[in-house]
Amino acid sequence: MDLLIGTSNKGKLEEFQMMLGSLPVHLLGLKDVGLGDMDVAEDAGTLEGNAELKVRAYSKASGLVTLADDTGLEIDALGGEPGIYPARYGGSHLTMADRRQKVLSQLVDVPDEQRAARFICVIALADPRTDELITVRGICPGRIAQAEDTSGGGFGYDPVFIPEGYDRTFSSLPPEEKNRISHRGRASQLLLESLSRLAAASG
Repeated sequence: MDLLIGTSNKGKLEEFQMMLGSLPVHLLGLKDVGLGDMDVAEDAGTLEGNAELKVRAYSKASGLVTLADDTGLEIDALGGEPGIYPARYGGSHLTMADRRQKVLSQLVDVPDEQRAARFICVIALADPRTDELITVRGICPGRIAQAEDTSGGGFGYDPVFIPEGYDRTFSSLPPEEKNRISHRGRASQLLLESLSRLAAASG
């Protein structure tokens, strides 16, 4: 079964390829189906709403079973910011590196015990053949690091987020370990049964 992942983010697509690798599905990104320039307004006001807006639009445009996610980052010391729009934090003129530095600059002199944060991921799965839509939510608690970790990989806020129970950032963890404990990984686990069912139904 072809499964469209509603993203043009290479790092996110690679994560889904690893997390869903055990399923009999062929993963495609938006660019693979000619939708790389398709822009969906994420104005629902909630992670669930935004994920549903994206997955419905992409599944309708492609005619494929589609998965799309929306992710938020809540930092307690910042009153819950960046919230549901982490990729827009600080304005559209900032790069992701700028956004990470903005977060760190706002937490200068804040001790570790007051840097609690959590990643939240909502994944929506849509089947345009039946109009079925499923949403799941995964949460990964942790804290914001004192400085950016430039030694590893990852993307987004990975270099400044330390998951609970670790003393290393997401970006310095092996991909398999990160995917096992991450917000996106936990949400993906909740979809495996539904994806297996749809793949079986597709023959």
